[in-house]
Amino acid sequence: MRRWIHWLPGIETLHRYETAWLPHDIFAGLVLATMLVPVGIAYAVASGLPGIYGLYATIVPLLVYALFGPSRILVLGPDSALAAVILGVVVPLSGGDPLRAATLAAMMAIVSGTVCILAGIARLGFVTELLSKPIRYGYMNGIALTVLISQLPKFFGFSVRSEGPLRDLWAIADAILEGKTNWVAFGIGLGTLVVILLLKDSKRLPGILIAVVAATAVVGALDLGTRYGVAVIGPLPEGLPSFAIPWIAYGDIVPVLVGGCAIALVSFADTSVLSRSYSARLGTHVDPNQEMVGLGAANLATGFFQGFPISSSSSRTPVAEAAGARTQLTSVVGALAIAVLLLVAPNLLQHLPSAALAAVVIAAAIGLFEVTDLKRIYRIQQWEFWLAMVCFVGVAVFGVIPGIGLAIAIAIAEFLWDGWRPHSAVLGRAHGVKGYHDITRYADARRIPGLVLFRWDAPLFFANAEFFKERVLDAVAKSPTPVRWLVVAAEPVTSVDVSAGDTVAELDKALHAQGIELCFAELKDPVKDKLKRFGLFSQLGEQYFFPTIGAAVSNYLKINDVEWEDWEDQAKR
Repeated sequence: MRRWIHWLPGIETLHRYETAWLPHDIFAGLVLATMLVPVGIAYAVASGLPGIYGLYATIVPLLVYALFGPSRILVLGPDSALAAVILGVVVPLSGGDPLRAATLAAMMAIVSGTVCILAGIARLGFVTELLSKPIRYGYMNGIALTVLISQLPKFFGFSVRSEGPLRDLWAIADAILEGKTNWVAFGIGLGTLVVILLLKDSKRLPGILIAVVAATAVVGALDLGTRYGVAVIGPLPEGLPSFAIPWIAYGDIVPVLVGGCAIALVSFADTSVLSRSYSARLGTHVDPNQEMVGLGAANLATGFFQGFPISSSSSRTPVAEAAGARTQLTSVVGALAIAVLLLVAPNLLQHLPSAALAAVVIAAAIGLFEVTDLKRIYRIQQWEFWLAMVCFVGVAVFGVIPGIGLAIAIAIAEFLWDGWRPHSAVLGRAHGVKGYHDITRYADARRIPGLVLFRWDAPLFFANAEFFKERVLDAVAKSPTPVRWLVVAAEPVTSVDVSAGDTVAELDKALHAQGIELCFAELKDPVKDKLKRFGLFSQLGEQYFFPTIGAAVSNYLKINDVEWEDWEDQAKR
């Protein structure tokens, strides 16, 4: 029983719940609901789905995460960062059918949830750290631009056929030049956007709620939908989300799988960062693997209850915190409040203008752009800045799914390149500095006759083993004196695989042919154990493995009777 409770942090919180927390959680939940409704509808529309599915994708995840999620106040729901990914999959496949679009999106949520749960159980919570910060900035900026472009037609009061970010931008410009803009809708959208941006830093005034309520009231009072053709969402269906298995066509499987996996990666990367930030602020520990399970369970559940992929929210979580949230009960209260709205007053938002929803999403997209830190990266390491730009252009030109695929490919290539062509150095004795150091960094470094000290700054594996061999032989060839020993300073070597072990064996034979002994110093015990299993200890001789570089040098001087006096010996005399 205890084992299963570990996977249900909400139950543990309930056991320790304090009565004094209850008023705070109820109030915070009601405040949160006022923001969740317009945002949920807006992100559903931005994802190419009817607005009601945004509320379904808000209610279910809040309830499920309250049970499975380890963070006490993290708020989950539809997210602007995922809108472009969902849109990129459902629009080409749905053919304009909203029910099919909803089915495809629901299956993407199931795929994403399943991936997250399996990864969490397998304790793979570290995988999102494989994407470097510049790469994350690049694809998130690309996603932000894609989301922003997708909302411009609604913002200007017309529609275009989506064919990719750049083509859509061209079509939008053509529509504006042809006079298709609905200036009343544009005015509503612009006013909404201005209010949101002006109040975005206010902790007392809910900018999104004020802007959306004002836009809805104006459109309803002046009947702008009928008189000026301002698009509105209309009455919402009455009732709660129901269980449904989202059956998709065979031809849709691959894009839905790819999209679901991409969403799992993006959503967990964002959720883990946000979760760690709040756990540090609140002084609590959050297990990243349990966080992955909680996010996965929320996605899986919403997929079976007419929702679509969700993530954590960096805009709604602070609202819950500022309103006084103490535990996951805040999310439960918020979900129940939205459920009551759907049961009692589904027509309350029928005059909500699409232009105002577009403004909500545009404001969120603007918040996704990262510029300041990219400037810093450009100043300190330009090649990483250009990696970010490649990912950004990839998303903007090819679309979100291919762009994220490009980002992952670049991340893997970056990782392999660092290991494939690592730094190496020949070491010498520099005056006034303890130890042995890179002779290219210390011009006065002296080398011991007949001895090459070679440092390899990376794990030794199949991709760099031949390069290691080449660098060692090059160091031997460039030695100013005939070489008797070559000592590999192996402290940075954290692992050796079979391919690299075979290459070391070949290198030993090549050096022996030249009368040179191959030695190792400062090997870590786990690496040394591997070399023993590979048979290298017996081939090289156990006497040629030394605990330190100093021990290797002392043995070399003793065995080879080389005259050598370093600066420390001179100082003692």
